[in-house]
Amino acid sequence: MAAALLVPSWQTAYAQLALSTAINRTARFRSLSQRMAKAYCQIHLNVLPEQARTVLAASRRLVYFGFADLAKVEWPGDLSSQLEEIHKLALDLDALLMQPPSKEAVAAVSLQADKMLASADSTTQAFEKISKTSTARLVTTAGRQRMLSQRLAKNYSLVAAGLNSQTLANQMISDAIEFKQALVILGASPVSSPSIRNELALVESQWVFFDAALQRQPDARGLQAVATTSERLLEVMDKVTSLYDVALKDELG
Repeated sequence: MAAALLVPSWQTAYAQLALSTAINRTARFRSLSQRMAKAYCQIHLNVLPEQARTVLAASRRLVYFGFADLAKVEWPGDLSSQLEEIHKLALDLDALLMQPPSKEAVAAVSLQADKMLASADSTTQAFEKISKTSTARLVTTAGRQRMLSQRLAKNYSLVAAGLNSQTLANQMISDAIEFKQALVILGASPVSSPSIRNELALVESQWVFFDAALQRQPDARGLQAVATTSERLLEVMDKVTSLYDVALKDELG
C-alpha cells in the first residue's frame, strides 16, 4: 500500500487509460485549429455562412470540453506546461475569432491557428512517447488525417480570399500526398479491425470527392463543394480515430 501511494497520480491505471483520451484530445486540437480558421474564412467569403457559423460554434465547444477532459488528470510538469501553452494559444485564437471577418482578420486567424496546431502537434507526440505502444502511433496518425482535411480546406479558402502564395500551394500538395500515404499505413496495420477497415474504405471514397473538389477553381461552387466534402471527410475520419482510441484503451487495460 505504501508503494502504491508513491506512484504519481498520472501513472495510475485510470491515468493510463486516460492517456489514450489525452492523445486523442491533443490530436483533435490540431484539426480544430484549422477547422475554426476554415469556418471563419467561409464566413468572410459568404460561403454557406450559416453552416460555417454552426461549425465554428461546435469547434469552439469541442476545444473547451477537450481541455476540461485533460484537466481531470494531474499530468507531470512538462506535459502540464505544454497543455497550458496550447490553452493560451487557443484563447488567443478564440479572441481573434470574435472580430468581424475581413481579409486581414482571416490572415491573422490562420496564423494563430497554425501556432495552435504546432503546439498541439508537439504535445500529441509527447503523449505518444509516454504510452510506448504501437497503437498510440495509429491514434496520432488517424488524428492527423482530421487536421490535414481541415488544413486543405482552409488553405483552399485562403486562396479564394486573395491570400495565395507559393508556400500555401506547396503545403496543399504536401498535405494531399501525406493524407493518401497515411491511409495506406492505417490500412496495412494489423491493429486495424474489420470495422476499422470498413470505415477506412469509406474514408477513401470520401477522399475521392474531396480531392475532386480541391481541383476546382476556388469559385462559389468550388468553395461550397470543399466546405461540404471536408466536413464529411472529417466526420468519417473522426470515427476512425475513435476506433483506434478504443483499441489503445484495450491495449493499455
